[in-house]
Amino acid sequence: MSNFVSVIPQELIDSLHIRPSECMEWVQEGFMMKDDAQMPAKLSVLPQGEDFITSMPCLLPDKDGKKYFGIKIVSRIEGQQPTLQSTIYLYEATTGALLAVMDGDWITAMRTGSVAALAAEIFKHKGVDTYSMIGLGNIARAVALCLIENQKGKPVIIRLMRYKDQAERFIERFKEYSNVSFEIIDDKREFAAEADVIISCVTVATELLFPDDSLFKKGVTVIPVHVRGFQNCDLFFDKVFGDDTGQIQRFKYFSRFRQYDEIHHVLQRKNPGRTSDDERILSYNYGIALHDIVFATKIYERARKKCPQFEMSRQNKKVWV
Repeated sequence: MSNFVSVIPQELIDSLHIRPSECMEWVQEGFMMKDDAQMPAKLSVLPQGEDFITSMPCLLPDKDGKKYFGIKIVSRIEGQQPTLQSTIYLYEATTGALLAVMDGDWITAMRTGSVAALAAEIFKHKGVDTYSMIGLGNIARAVALCLIENQKGKPVIIRLMRYKDQAERFIERFKEYSNVSFEIIDDKREFAAEADVIISCVTVATELLFPDDSLFKKGVTVIPVHVRGFQNCDLFFDKVFGDDTGQIQRFKYFSRFRQYDEIHHVLQRKNPGRTSDDERILSYNYGIALHDIVFATKIYERARKKCPQFEMSRQNKKVWV
């Protein structure tokens, strides 16, 4: 008994030319099926030092006669290049057959960026076309790609908090986009006080990024992509939304949130989301395997006819010892 397993490296994913707008559609599709998916909690082991290996499983609901199960393995190992890597294993859930092994790094970046951009579009108050970004690495680029394309040619302004030469490199990355302009901000107080939407992609924050609560004006939307540095907002923002309660409820101040709900309930119109231009809203999106596996199925279905395969023999008799 055997089946053929597709191998989907990053080069093949690149060749599919997946648009940021498609990524935003995929994360919305994932949120809409969240109630019917099975998604156990992430499980991590700690081999040494700050390193970790995390497994993220998810079973998608049956759709069009297809039922997929997938698991993403994320590792952070000092010395490997890059330090943070991920691989996704995709299965046919009704037979247990392994369908594909694929590189997960692009998927992780784009699903993370898409969710943050989606949260910004859902929760920002009326008339906002300016986004303030701090932490300008790869995930921030993914967020910006989605924000810019989602505006369909309408002008977008992105305020960048200066750090070393990150802002200049960020602007260079987007020089070919005609509908976006940039401002570089040097002062942290000015950055926070004048922001309508703050998107933080800071990966390490051992203390509050903006400890002065008075800097957050009415109507602001704050999206800490890596859920760090804004715990003071937990205590006085009007509403908090998250991608998965099982993860968010472990936060120190979860029990003190004024109002909390999951973001997919807003998409399903079970929760109105923002109801006033004065509300301060915090959106915590910890990252869920559901989106990784939705992305993996979309990529597999597009790529399987042209990707390399290997034959995997499966034991069809009980092994007696």
